[in-house]
Amino acid sequence: MRIPVSRLSLEYRPDSSRVVARYFMSGEERAVQMINRIMEVPDQDVHPMLIKTLRQFARRHRNISEVLIRHCNNLESIIRAQGFAFEDFSDERKMLIGSYFTMEFAIESAAFFNPSVMEDPVQDGLSEGEKRIIISFRATGEGHISSIVFRRAVISKNGDIEAMPIGTQIEQAKIIKHKKYSKASFFEKLKEMEIPERYSSMVIDNLKDEFRYNDLIDSIETVLTNNHLSLDKQKAIESIAWLADSYYDIHFSMDTDLTERVIFPISKTESNGIEDARFTRFEENGSFTYYAIYTAYNGRTILPKLLETKDFYNFHVRPLHGDGAQNKNLALFPRKINGQYVMLARVDGVNNYIMFSDSINVWHDPQKIQEPKYPWEYIQVGNCGSPLETKEGWLVMTHGVGPMRRYCIGATLFDLDDPTREIGRLSEPLLVPLEEEREGYVPNVVYSCGALIHNEQLILPYAVSDYSSRFATVPLDILLKELKA
Repeated sequence: MRIPVSRLSLEYRPDSSRVVARYFMSGEERAVQMINRIMEVPDQDVHPMLIKTLRQFARRHRNISEVLIRHCNNLESIIRAQGFAFEDFSDERKMLIGSYFTMEFAIESAAFFNPSVMEDPVQDGLSEGEKRIIISFRATGEGHISSIVFRRAVISKNGDIEAMPIGTQIEQAKIIKHKKYSKASFFEKLKEMEIPERYSSMVIDNLKDEFRYNDLIDSIETVLTNNHLSLDKQKAIESIAWLADSYYDIHFSMDTDLTERVIFPISKTESNGIEDARFTRFEENGSFTYYAIYTAYNGRTILPKLLETKDFYNFHVRPLHGDGAQNKNLALFPRKINGQYVMLARVDGVNNYIMFSDSINVWHDPQKIQEPKYPWEYIQVGNCGSPLETKEGWLVMTHGVGPMRRYCIGATLFDLDDPTREIGRLSEPLLVPLEEEREGYVPNVVYSCGALIHNEQLILPYAVSDYSSRFATVPLDILLKELKA
């Protein structure tokens, strides 16, 4: 049976006009030189210099004054080390200093891809049969640095999708470091990172069972200052701070539109990008929480992380632990099964695995449930987002990589009560790159990070060759019938 797939006309493309004001510093030595130059500016000249900059950039950013002061505050220790009384600085001088340590970054100038779609928590004001949705995207700018951005749209009763207007002033979140850490779980994650215990214990042994971020940093500085360590030992000790920095909360202003919020790389673990967030609307005891698993990348190593929110204003971020929390391609089921959290994974980079856990951020004992079977997926198989619950079973959209590294999208059906049991699997891909979809940053790719079901239709957003994003719809009954056959 040929499964009908309808491609919609809606397309999301990169937009180089969408910029954030990013903190910028090219080394402490140059920073000192710049600060000294600015401090030579007489008080009466500070205002006209600042106003000139504000006139050019105020309309491009939300509360640019606050941003510039915040960036100046990042330099407080360097400024004080030069003998200046930071507390005596006027706000205008702080803004002037901050302006020289700020740059615009076009967050989506290179690519706008790997979408994930979920039901919007706000569903009022719609006609019968309509659904408001949130789509997350991987936005990529200069240097291939990726972040998470959002769009809103409305699905009509028959499956058409209308994009909603977007805001114009992009805001980065306020960052709140975690105040307390569990010594036991923190130590376990260090072992997973293969940091020798003889190094980590130098820092950890002096801490309480529950410790604060500042306590950890003080302990690290003490070890580095009072010991003559080799370069390898220094890097191992510094990696402990790297892990601590991967826990944080972020908060967006209440006066921002969803489309103006960007989750930009914050910690050192994700300095080179936040990749491929797979969102799911998780139900437990009648309430809903939105979770996403994404890949943090620092240019050398990757770290799977969990993003949690209920309102898309406040987000809680933490790394995943366990021998199953490895590699990319992790996707959480939208509810517990038999009292446990369930996760899809691709721990070896080739095959699909499943894991069960009593804790949402600790994952062990991955079980292989799927391996390459058909020619279009001989290189590797993986999920295309969190499973979708249907009356016939868990519908898992998959991606397969075949000849010439062409990425296609397929589908598999797993048992509702025992998702290790495969009911059916498409022998041919559901979605392949059309001729006009083959060109992009990475050619010959269609890829998704999460679909949903609406009025008995599969709504499938997908990336076009790692450049832009489109939508396809599929009749659910026909797809399930083919999978069961």
